[in-house]
Amino acid sequence: MTAAPLPDAAETLPAWAFPPPDGFVADDLDRLTALPPHTELIDGSLVFVSPQAAFHTLVMDILVNGLRRTAPKDLRVRREMSVILAQRQRPEPDLVVVNAASVIGADQTAHKGADITLAVEVVSADSEVRDRERKPQLYAKAGIPHFWRVENDSGRPIVYTYELDPATQSYVPTGIHHERLKTTVPFDIDIDLTEIDRL
Repeated sequence: MTAAPLPDAAETLPAWAFPPPDGFVADDLDRLTALPPHTELIDGSLVFVSPQAAFHTLVMDILVNGLRRTAPKDLRVRREMSVILAQRQRPEPDLVVVNAASVIGADQTAHKGADITLAVEVVSADSEVRDRERKPQLYAKAGIPHFWRVENDSGRPIVYTYELDPATQSYVPTGIHHERLKTTVPFDIDIDLTEIDRL
């Protein structure tokens, strides 16, 4: 008995399973079919996201509601929208605050880095290095003025806030917020982080 020949991998796997020699570019995320949800492009490589824990979802709800309640009329809050920072860089922050003029409609798949006022990352176990190191580097290099990193402290969020130092193109810490996120930059914000206990 002869075994049937194995199918050619190129015929059975999606096109994105075979990266181009120079890596993928930002526009590829809009043209590649059957990509897993929330695929990011970092340094020309596709990055796939694991399912999120309840903490991640609850923190996102608290921050989205708080930011939308306090944001000026010329800004919009978006969750899980990719941001085109450079040809080989298209990460997907958990939250962004964008200029309202950059919101062009329901079919929009990304924003430009120049339109972002604040990028927020909620650190997950599978993305610690990206969320704590690589993505803040990319956001700072793109000139995004504010960055927040959210960590899980036994089920309670801790929000680390940063502001861009334009001279060094790197973020400097501006605060660590445990129970209440109260700040005046990038606008007046007051969010009760203990709300997570009631959700």
